[in-house]
Amino acid sequence: MKGRIHSIESCGTLDGPGLRCVIFFQGCALRCRYCHNPDTWNPQDGYEINASEVIKKVLRFKHYFTNQGGVTISGGEPLLQAEFAADILKECKKAGIHTAVDTSGWVNRTALEKVLSYTDLLVLDVKATDHQLYRWLTGKSDDTFYTALKTIQERKTPLWIRYVVLPGINDSPVQIAKLKELLTTLGDQVQKIELLPYHPLGIHKWQKLGLIYTLHNVKPPNEKDLETVSKDLLAAIGLSTIRPSYIS
Repeated sequence: MKGRIHSIESCGTLDGPGLRCVIFFQGCALRCRYCHNPDTWNPQDGYEINASEVIKKVLRFKHYFTNQGGVTISGGEPLLQAEFAADILKECKKAGIHTAVDTSGWVNRTALEKVLSYTDLLVLDVKATDHQLYRWLTGKSDDTFYTALKTIQERKTPLWIRYVVLPGINDSPVQIAKLKELLTTLGDQVQKIELLPYHPLGIHKWQKLGLIYTLHNVKPPNEKDLETVSKDLLAAIGLSTIRPSYIS
């Protein structure tokens, strides 16, 4: 099986537990206003590679995969190439390697079912919990996300939840209450919540691609902003929250 990828990071520490080999797939249906990798959007960009070649690269790093380290497929949106992703994940499982999938959840049920059997952890990016805000931030309706969420709940796949905090946009008490409600429905599937501070890291890529960046007036949240969201959220959920200084 062949697919198209953007790049491979051999020693990632942010996309799942432990030290990980992260495979960034090419192609994404969403157009998130804060995306710092718009160069992964076009499914025809990147380069073509066989799943077997990816596995060979992964196996070179297997001896580094301690503390639940392993492989994460990310993007872009990796599940737009579900069969390619499933081939890689299946071989990783055969080799005894922990697997994670970083997804926006904006994928169909068929794609999810192809990969979840070989997925130890799903890193789920929650873009917004308000219908209008979701469309404004991503350019798409959230119907597909919530349909996918039902499948994820049915399969009881362990979850890390990611939420990019955009001051003045998605950090109001109303928005956080909706996020809290969503997390409560997922129950003990949720192993970790990551509040990611918005940062305009990818503006230069937008400019290089001739794209219009619309969040120039949004300032990255400070530590106090994140603590406020964290305390409100965790009061009901009771999980640890990490706040890395990046967004995905």
